[in-house]
Amino acid sequence: MQEATCRTQLVIAHPTGLHARPAVKLTRLAKGFDADIRLRALPDGDWVDAKSIVKVISLKLKTGTAVEIEAAGPTAAAAVEALGGLVARDFDEAG
Repeated sequence: MQEATCRTQLVIAHPTGLHARPAVKLTRLAKGFDADIRLRALPDGDWVDAKSIVKVISLKLKTGTAVEIEAAGPTAAAAVEALGGLVARDFDEAG
């Protein structure tokens, strides 16, 4: 049986982009899922492991950057939904 793969595309709206605090929140959330999760800048950025803080920060994603999140595994759909929600909510740092 082949594992499901799920994807979503979003735009980084956080004022500082995907840097220190937002990246930590994203990787911590990703680590809670039984899925291989990766992230890239669109349209053709390199995929990185969304569970690696070093790799996520190395993308240097700025405000307004379109990103794609992809997950494969038993909890892929839930992972994509949760991570997409976190990005959409500005990493829960509105204020």
